Amino acid sequence: MRKLFIIGGMGAGKSTARKTLVDQGLPFIDLDKVGHDILLWDTVKSDLVEAFGEDIIGSDGEIDRGALARKAFVSPADTRKLNRLTMPRIEESFTDRLKDLENEGHKAVVVEYSVFKNRQTSIAYDADVVIAVLAPLDMRIERAVKSGWDEDDVRRRIARQITDAERIEAADVVFNNDGTPEEMRNKVLAWWSEYSKDL
Repeated sequence: MRKLFIIGGMGAGKSTARKTLVDQGLPFIDLDKVGHDILLWDTVKSDLVEAFGEDIIGSDGEIDRGALARKAFVSPADTRKLNRLTMPRIEESFTDRLKDLENEGHKAVVVEYSVFKNRQTSIAYDADVVIAVLAPLDMRIERAVKSGWDEDDVRRRIARQITDAERIEAADVVFNNDGTPEEMRNKVLAWWSEYSKDL
């Protein structure tokens, strides 16, 4: 089963690319969603409380993601601490999902990966294709704010992500998403119609 990883900064348009491929019948895994799901695991909860404090637990007894983010994205050291506790669990859950999809007979899967750093030391180490979605910074901030994010939070998160130059370096395919969602969909469809001939 081919693994197609979509990477890009916040607000670049990864979900537009992912939805386009899903509309072609591909299953997908959103690693952000996997990351949210593992926060419900008791072991993860207790590790995070120990690392970041009791006040990251919300009134419902679950991790308050906003409270965790405010502590985990303050410095590179805090972000590393968060990743050390969560990434192995995310990888475990991801691997289980891949096996299930392969057993169901899918020829390819789309993986949306927002915290991609590089191919060597990440979940994407055995990716068949890494697709980078790029867009100008001001456009990305505007899109993220329009979809409900706080601008300061967006800027903080973007500052913790790799640069577009690093994304281009790691990618097999690069899409510039500086136009309309329709234009982006057409670019992805044109690429997919060629790529899928080999499947």
